[in-house]
Amino acid sequence: MLGSFQQSNLRIEVAASEKIIRDSLLEGDRLKQWMWPQSFASLSDRLRPGDTFVSSLGLVAIEHQVEIVEDNSLRLLLSKGIDGFHEWHWGDGWLQSRIEGVSLLPLNFGQTLNLFRLRQYLSSHSTNHN
Repeated sequence: MLGSFQQSNLRIEVAASEKIIRDSLLEGDRLKQWMWPQSFASLSDRLRPGDTFVSSLGLVAIEHQVEIVEDNSLRLLLSKGIDGFHEWHWGDGWLQSRIEGVSLLPLNFGQTLNLFRLRQYLSSHSTNHN
């Protein structure tokens, strides 16, 4: 794999319940909404261990394999555009994302953008789905 080893761990406060955060990370339709403009292939209705899917932004494709799904955490193994893993942990009012891997992509920048998009999505949807 070309690129450099990178790691980033970010935690933010969000105006959403644990359930809304979990559903936004595990339900395919919601994931597509806040991850836009990324496109997805083979994404299931709800992520389960063993599922695989591909996200793409332009010419960069990242394959995701769902390794762990628990009440408050999700772990994805990554390959192709990023060779590593992405972990999510959450609770009422907070969300944490940890990503490690080898990539040419600026992982911290992409992770920061995704967290802010998710925070915005949660603030606009949490009152409608509680």
